[in-house]
Amino acid sequence: MNNCEQFRELIEAYALGTLDAEERTDLDIHLASGCVNCRTALEEARWLVSQLAYLAPDKLPSPMLKERLMQTVRAESAALRRSVFVFRSRTRWTWIGVAAMIVFTLYAGREMRRLRDQTRQAQSNAAEAQRDRLRLEEQLVLAQREIGILTDPASLKITLCPQNPQTPTLEGAWHSELGILLTGQHVAVPAGSRVLQLWLIPKTPGGRPVPSLTLRPGVDGKLVLSVFNPPKVMAETKALAITEEPAGGSAQPTTAPIWLGGVS
Repeated sequence: MNNCEQFRELIEAYALGTLDAEERTDLDIHLASGCVNCRTALEEARWLVSQLAYLAPDKLPSPMLKERLMQTVRAESAALRRSVFVFRSRTRWTWIGVAAMIVFTLYAGREMRRLRDQTRQAQSNAAEAQRDRLRLEEQLVLAQREIGILTDPASLKITLCPQNPQTPTLEGAWHSELGILLTGQHVAVPAGSRVLQLWLIPKTPGGRPVPSLTLRPGVDGKLVLSVFNPPKVMAETKALAITEEPAGGSAQPTTAPIWLGGVS
């Protein structure tokens, strides 16, 4: 095989641009050597390629050219499939990652809100428990003080007699340090918003009654009034009186006493 025959099968592939780099280099060197036959064949091949869009070929390409074309097509097709697969795979995993991030964000946000609500609820419960504990402690202190007023031998027992025989009697005790405690049963509740008010009647001749606390009996008629800081000391007080007054009490009695008890 002479040199022309060696490159003749490569001419058509060269014209189509399907030669690999090494074969193209070898053919370029041969053409550059001035081979007229191969140059003529290349021109004919290039013309044929330019006419393929307009004319049907008058002969089938050589088996080698056909095989090279098919190899090129298969290689490009495989590369395209790999690119599409990689793109789809990356796209799929990207969306999976985005979806996972969204789900995680929503879950984390919900958990944070749940924990925040639980924390607020726990703080509220703790605050309420603290308030309950303080109320119980205050009630315990008051109960102990009331028991002390009733049971201490130093307390002065006072009976507040009603001005109306149909009204029950009130019982009281006054401890010089602990204060005054009044109790009663079956006491009528004043009409509307009116209240019962305690007064300390001074021993000083012509002295005006000293106002003290107000209260309303319970719906069961039970009356309990604790005065831990009386406005006047026992030695200066002649009697205790209770009148019915407007809501909030009065500076001076506006009605006659309902109960009256001497302090001696």
